[in-house]
Amino acid sequence: MEKVARTLGVPSVFLYTPTALVASLGSGEDERTYMRRVSSGTIDADKLNRFDEILERLEAREITVTEAAVEMEAAAAAKSIYAPWMIALACGVACASVAVFFNGTALEVGLAGLLGLSIAGLEFMQAGLKWETGLVFPVSGFIAAILSLAFARWIHPIDDRLVTLASVVVLLPGLTLTIAMTEITVGHLSAGVARLAGASVTLFTLFLGVAIAWRLGDHWRNIPEVHDQLPAYAQWLATFLAPASFAILFKVPLKLWPIIFGVSLSGFWAAKWGGNYGVEVGSFLGALVVGCCSNFYARVTDKPAMVPVAPGMLILVPGSLGYRSLTALLDRQTVEGVEFAFGMMLVAMALVGGLLAASAIVPPKRIL
Repeated sequence: MEKVARTLGVPSVFLYTPTALVASLGSGEDERTYMRRVSSGTIDADKLNRFDEILERLEAREITVTEAAVEMEAAAAAKSIYAPWMIALACGVACASVAVFFNGTALEVGLAGLLGLSIAGLEFMQAGLKWETGLVFPVSGFIAAILSLAFARWIHPIDDRLVTLASVVVLLPGLTLTIAMTEITVGHLSAGVARLAGASVTLFTLFLGVAIAWRLGDHWRNIPEVHDQLPAYAQWLATFLAPASFAILFKVPLKLWPIIFGVSLSGFWAAKWGGNYGVEVGSFLGALVVGCCSNFYARVTDKPAMVPVAPGMLILVPGSLGYRSLTALLDRQTVEGVEFAFGMMLVAMALVGGLLAASAIVPPKRIL
């Protein structure tokens, strides 16, 4: 907004938080201040690209402000480039891939995928019935946990806690937490603190549903004594399926999928190699590689770096550590819970440090 205002020669000051926008336009007696309630929404890479192209044409004076406003309204109202069933399927595949990363059995991986698919259906139901957004998190946590316990009790022994975590992983606010820490680090305190509070409440409400299910069905828990290992190729398959599912969830156009695969896989393997020296080192290296590759893509193509950054970072974010911290605290394992919480914050700061270092090594020439 500041860049567009400078291009148009309008003195301006902007203040943004995840739920409010304050804009002061003009100077002296002509200055006017506007405040609007806004929603941070979700990341839509296709619309982000379209908005960016409109702003580029506006800055080049190829279109007027009125024409730009009309085009942006049309872009915002456009339908998703992927059908709802594809988004739901991608959610299920992402959950199944995470279960593979957690060393789940074939049965646990399949169940995590089915539960992830059902949670995606619940999100669509929430949108259709106009429920409060916050209601989805505790309900999803409860459904995932109670169905995992029921499966273990009456169908086949499984590690229900692994399945529950994998099936709600797309709802964990790890990316929001990382963005919040980035905003606080670079001095956007109001937005960062608000986003951090929102991420914390999301995590707590999600776990509330899980905790209620565990209290009701704890006697159903039936963890197998022998843990069957998946074949080695399963990890490789999950490594390639995860970026594809995240690309659909973030609505990345198909033509940009090779970029998403390249950035995501590079960051994942950098984090995996760096993890030999500690999880913090792995997180820093993973974010550094994702940031450098995304900024390089932006410089070469003159497109927003946010498009490959979001899917690439989703594999690295520490949401599962926060979940495990609450799990340990619920079981009265206070020391372990505090350790997980500290590890979550440390990983988040390592990711922030990696992204900031990437901007210093490969400076982005664009704001987005």
